[in-house]
Amino acid sequence: MKGQTLSILVIFIVLLTFSGCRQGGSAGQELIPADLVNNPNSASGTADNGALPVIKFEEVEHDFGRIIEGESVSYSFNFSNTGKSDLIIAEVSTSCGCTVPSYPKTPIRPGESGVVKVAFNSNGKRGYQSKSVVVTSNTQPNATVIRIKAQVVNPTTEK
Repeated sequence: MKGQTLSILVIFIVLLTFSGCRQGGSAGQELIPADLVNNPNSASGTADNGALPVIKFEEVEHDFGRIIEGESVSYSFNFSNTGKSDLIIAEVSTSCGCTVPSYPKTPIRPGESGVVKVAFNSNGKRGYQSKSVVVTSNTQPNATVIRIKAQVVNPTTEK
């Protein structure tokens, strides 16, 4: 019995070790080279924010106005990197499954521009809608919020 318990424990440790040593990112996802990520935070508490990328959106809110329930609309938020190093957008998350973002997966060099496109499906929505989109990047601070809004009306009353 002791030998069997020891064997199971050894197998468990070996499996745990191999599962923790996986190389690379998620399936189909390329890793960003470490030299592109500039983190100004240090153990000493001093930071050099002057060398960081800066994400500058032309506008941070878009109003679609009145739309008919069930209609899908989209808007492209233009931005530029006004900083001094490459801008990397790590993730763009939304406050609702009805809002779907797309964004550049490659670094944006200083002085270059890009687009975060946000699509909104109003199916099942009525009334005033305001959706937040959080752009997480290697800027300081690392989160920038952009918003879309619309007044979703009933299709039978708007004909």
